[in-house]
Amino acid sequence: MKVELLVVDECPNEARARAALDRALDRAGIHAVVSTTVVADDAQALARGFVGSPSFHVDGRDVFPVPTARPGVACRVYSTADGLRGVPDDEALVAALVNHSGR
Repeated sequence: MKVELLVVDECPNEARARAALDRALDRAGIHAVVSTTVVADDAQALARGFVGSPSFHVDGRDVFPVPTARPGVACRVYSTADGLRGVPDDEALVAALVNHSGR
C-alpha cells in the first residue's frame, strides 16, 4: 500500500496534515511508509489528479475524491464538524484510509 501526502510548496497545512495522517494510520492499524510529494505545476496536478493541498492519496488515488474539481496547484479545504478547515477530521481520515485500503 502506497500512502502519499501531496502538497504545494510551502503549504501552510502540511505539518498538520502529516500529523493527522500519522494518527489516522495508527488508529486504523495500517502500517505504511508515507511519502510527501510537492506538486509544482498544473501539468503535475493533472497527471496526479491533484485538486489541492494537502491531498491524501492511497495507491495513486485521492481518498477524498471530488469528481467535479479541476486538477491544479491550489490550497484545499475539507468540510469538518467545525466548518471548513485545511485538514480533515481525524475520524474522516481514518474512514477514508480504511475504505481505500480494502480492509
